[in-house]
Amino acid sequence: MGQNIECLDLEVLEVLSLDGKDFFRLRLSPPKWEWNTGQFVMIRPLSWSYDPFLPRPFSISQLDNEKLEIFFQIVGKGTKLLSQLKNGDKVKVWGPLGHGFKIDLNLPILILAGGMGIAPFIGLVKNHPHPEKLELIFGHRRDLSCYPINELSKKILIWTVRDASQRDIERLKRAIQVKVEGYSSEGQILACGPLPFLNMVHNSCISKQTQVQISLERPMACGIGVCLGCSIPGPSGENFQTCKHGPVFKCEDLSTVCQQIKGIY
Repeated sequence: MGQNIECLDLEVLEVLSLDGKDFFRLRLSPPKWEWNTGQFVMIRPLSWSYDPFLPRPFSISQLDNEKLEIFFQIVGKGTKLLSQLKNGDKVKVWGPLGHGFKIDLNLPILILAGGMGIAPFIGLVKNHPHPEKLELIFGHRRDLSCYPINELSKKILIWTVRDASQRDIERLKRAIQVKVEGYSSEGQILACGPLPFLNMVHNSCISKQTQVQISLERPMACGIGVCLGCSIPGPSGENFQTCKHGPVFKCEDLSTVCQQIKGIY
């Protein structure tokens, strides 16, 4: 893969719930990695035995000299157990994995995030040397208090749209379409979120002559291209492994995937 991947035992520094129930920040002792927005890690607590057995993939939300930070939502047994980790516990982490976003710091950037798709952009917002060049449209089902939107809104312009109803979804579509038009002549568009959200982004962007990159969320078992569990069909009949060729793809590379998506968006 041409990447320097390390497998390390890191210490839990803090597990903090944003909503007191389902949304958490996991802060680990920091590895000395160079990383790009959109890359991810695989995490497996040392206390796990056979149930659950497989590690879990997570976007790198932030990595600095003080911590490696992961933002996650409880969706099953594995993430539930992660939320119960204590300070001082050890977890095995391998990364940084995959190919992240190719970002031009001199261009204006439109970020399109749906729900937990906000996770890979937290570090970008906090670390970008020109935050005034960033703008975010955020579609969300759960209350805004579940996400780190307040702290991000202190740095960049954010438009939030709750997508709990069909009317909300139509508002979100229009907002994305209007903003995409504004960024189609110059600038970059970066997106991440659930598949129906990405399908909406794809359909809004595919005909535009602009730089559109989409981070694809897929279940993974290894994160390094061995298990083939995250394979997706490419537009020309080839197969892409999300962990190895992505998780960030050009918009046009996901045309076949988006044609197969069925959802409320």
